[in-house]
This record gives sequence, structure tokens and C-alpha cells, in this order.
Amino acid sequence: MVLKFTGGLFKSLFSLVRLQLSDMATTAASSLQMATARPCISSSSRRAFGSSSKMLNGNFKVASWSKLSSTCHTSSVQSFQRCFTSSSMKMDKFVTRAMAGASENKPVSGLPIDLKGKRAFIAGVADDNGYGWAIAKSLAAAGAEILVGTWVPALNIFESSLRRGKFDESRVLPDGSLMEITKVYPLDAVFDNPEDVPEEIKTNKRYAGSSNWTVQEAAECVKNDFGSIDILVHSLANGPEVVKPLLETSRKGYLAAISASSYSYVSLLKHFLPIINPGGSSISLTYIASERIIPGYGGGMSSAKAALESDTRVLAFEAGRRKGIRVNTISAGPLRSRAAKAIGFIDMMIDYSSANAPLEKELSADEVGNTAAFLASPLASAITGGVIYVDNGLNAMGVGVDSPIFENLNIPKAQH
Repeated sequence: MVLKFTGGLFKSLFSLVRLQLSDMATTAASSLQMATARPCISSSSRRAFGSSSKMLNGNFKVASWSKLSSTCHTSSVQSFQRCFTSSSMKMDKFVTRAMAGASENKPVSGLPIDLKGKRAFIAGVADDNGYGWAIAKSLAAAGAEILVGTWVPALNIFESSLRRGKFDESRVLPDGSLMEITKVYPLDAVFDNPEDVPEEIKTNKRYAGSSNWTVQEAAECVKNDFGSIDILVHSLANGPEVVKPLLETSRKGYLAAISASSYSYVSLLKHFLPIINPGGSSISLTYIASERIIPGYGGGMSSAKAALESDTRVLAFEAGRRKGIRVNTISAGPLRSRAAKAIGFIDMMIDYSSANAPLEKELSADEVGNTAAFLASPLASAITGGVIYVDNGLNAMGVGVDSPIFENLNIPKAQH
């Protein structure tokens, strides 16, 4: 910027001026929107500058702001600054505030997770306290439309609970609105198509009244109803002999765990891939037992999770090359969900994690949900084939520091 004034006016006015630049403060919470106040010169000041410029009659001297500021007298500037900023000009200031979502009337800066216009199908939601529900909430909070697939025997009670408002408290999103589930589909991911369903399942009372619940049929129903999706989430697992040590696990129990917990993801992606829009995202859930020994997590479930992670890498290549679909899995820490309670020692695992993880706190389902929203967003556009750990860092530990063996060591403790 360059200003031009005669010597007399220059001495009387600009000996008082010193520019002050305010630093822009940046704080990252979730998404940040920058609001700025532009410089504004009051009408009285404009009249003064306008009349002064007319008096100059072409006798101009040139000075840059940098030179002017270097020759100002501090004592004069301090008194002028108070008058100048309060009455004639508002200096640039940047204000940051955390945003739960993008404002429709204001431009957004920063890195918001915006999934508006996207549609997600989450397989394995049957209540309001598991990771599947948390992922649905986070995707909804980011603007995505939510479809869910619910295990057929749990379908009636889940839909009834939704209608009666039993889940309303759990449906509250950060902006105060309630998560809307556009449609609930019956689903049993153990069966690929109707021909795979044995007679004892077809005649089972828990399946009575439901139809089109195999993976192939569910994908076809979603296609007929909505045409396409953008996000596919696999949040289901089952090991009928999970409480048995591996050496006591039957072949039938082992293969059942692999079928329900691992191959179900292959089948799900296989049948939904044709209706996932190019550039979409697919996410599953795994557990650290895939690579570490977790006594009590048996029945072939540790093997199923290892297979799921291996399949994630292969599926990332195949789906990525075919349609640009990203495939990742989240290795989540222990959670007090209804499904986890079936293992029988979930409380012990949560206590162990809190005592030994780098972050001494209990993991929340929302933290896993938010990670899924990130992975489904354009912010993760180059992330695929990965195992993303969301477990307060427990996966990084080589020993349990709560062991009496380490009682004489100076182990850091959380400062609360």
C-alpha cells in the first residue's frame, strides 16, 4: 500500500501512525470457521482524508507503510492508536470458533467433514449402544442419509424401540436434532442368497414375517429403493463358541465365526459394490485379538478378525481398481455393548485398557464413530487398505504396566 501526502500534512498526521498486525489464532477442535472483520474507515475520517487530498494540489511525496511505521514515535502512537482503533478504523482480527456443521449462509474454511448428499448403509445395527449405532450417528451428524441392516431376529424389537422413542435420547446429534434412519432393512449376512438358506432357518419363528433378508436381496432392495449408496459399513460379528479356547473349538464353531465375522464382509462388498458410487468408502470393525493373544476371546474369533484384516487389504486393491472405492477397517478398543457382554469379561478388558493404554481413559463409541466419518469423507481420500487403531493407544504397548513387576518403576500417571 502506498500513500501520498505533502510534507506538512505528512509530519502532522503520519508521525502518529504505527501499524500493528494481530496474529491469527488457530485452534483445531473439530471443524473451524474463520470470521474476519474488514477495515472500515468512518465517514468523518473519509471526509478528512478527502478534503486533505484536495489541498495537496499535486505536490505529493511517496512513502510505504513499512517506512512510515519505522519512523513513528512510540509515545505518540499509543495515544493515537486508542483514538484510531475506536473511532476511525477497525483493524483486521481473525476469530475462530468450533463448528458442529457447515453454516449454509457463510463460507466455510478449515477442514470440515461434510457428507451432505451422501447415503450410507450400515450393516449390523440392532440397538443404540454399539459401534454400529455410533458410526450411524457420526455419519448423520456430518450430513449423510442413513440406512441400516438389522439382524432378522432382532428386527421387530429394534423397529419397535425406534417407533416408541426408546432411542430418542441416543439419537440426539451435536446440533440438537435427532438422527433420522431413512429405512431399516432385515439382514442376515451369513446367507448370500435365498438358495443358501437351510430349511430350519426358513421355518424358524424368529424369521417369520420377514423377507428379502439375504445379502444379495438386501442389496437389490436398496438399489430398487435408492439407486445407489456412497458408504458401506460392516459392523457385525458372531462366534457361537467364543467362550471356548481355540483347542476346544469345533470345526463347525470355527467356520461359523469365520462366516459371520469375516466372509460376511466379502459378501457384503461383493453384492453392494455395483451400487456404490465411484469414490465411495467401505469400513469394517476389527479387534486387536487379530494380532495379539487375548485369552478368553476364543471360538475362532481371533482368526476371523485376522482374516478380516487380510481381506481388507485385498478388497482395497480390487474395489479400488474397479471403482475407486476405499476399504479400511477400524481396530476398536473394548466397549460395554450388549454384543461384547456375551464374551463375559468385557468389564475386565475395559479396566485393563484404562490402566495400561497411553491414554488413561475409557474409550467412547463416539470416538470410533467419528473416525468412521473421517474415513468416509474426502479428507481420507488417499487412505485405503489400512487398519486404523482407535483404542487409546493400547495396540502400541508391549507389556501391562499395571503388573506388580513394574510397581517400583516411575510409570507416568494421568494428571486429572
